[in-house]
Amino acid sequence: MSWPVQNVVAFTTTLHHPKQLTYSSPYGHFNLGLHVNDEKNVVLNNRKLLLDYLPEKSSIQWLEQVHGNNVAVIEQASSEIIADACVTQKYNIALAVMTADCLPIIISSIDGNDIAAIHGGWKPLAKNIIEQTILKMNTPSSALYAWLGPCIGPDKFEVGEEVYQQFLTLGCEFRQAFQVISSDSHTKKYLANLHTIAEIQLKKLGIQHIYSLPHCTFSMKDDYYSYRRNNKTGRMATIICRS
Repeated sequence: MSWPVQNVVAFTTTLHHPKQLTYSSPYGHFNLGLHVNDEKNVVLNNRKLLLDYLPEKSSIQWLEQVHGNNVAVIEQASSEIIADACVTQKYNIALAVMTADCLPIIISSIDGNDIAAIHGGWKPLAKNIIEQTILKMNTPSSALYAWLGPCIGPDKFEVGEEVYQQFLTLGCEFRQAFQVISSDSHTKKYLANLHTIAEIQLKKLGIQHIYSLPHCTFSMKDDYYSYRRNNKTGRMATIICRS
């Protein structure tokens, strides 16, 4: 990924197995989600393989993501905890968030001493999870660097009036993240842009250093899992660790 932050290892996975192994499974070749009813031993082996790409003696902090705005400060990696974002200033702790259409966000100080990972589904974003995360970090927001990963794209993410209205309560500037696609006397449908929503929130919080990989998980079926495209599917992981 293109990101000027120093002293971190950060990456996002795809549905491709890094060792080019293949499985005849609806969960693809490199599923990292234990909660999707895939074979547990396969998922655990996939998770273990990630350690090969992280600094020596690293442990990965996995989250039980519930589309809320709880942020965990991690002092030591433990079994899965309920949160949709996590922060650490410790070495050897890799922060992971899983996605299959939601927006993965990682944030860091330029020296890599203060890092965070966020599961940016529309519900956590509407609940200001980015702001809650930054409040747990030790770096002024103006000195933070954010990276936005692959998610369902603005041409595919259809939402209803209730989603649009939730973001309007946060500010009229969020109108630019929505495009009306159908309207009648009963319902309105919109296309929503998760990258734009996150960028608006980051800038409002004082973060100007924003980088992204705007790949559409729904459209790029040969590379990414997509829950909207295939309800029965695996999960990618986006990971950041101090090095």
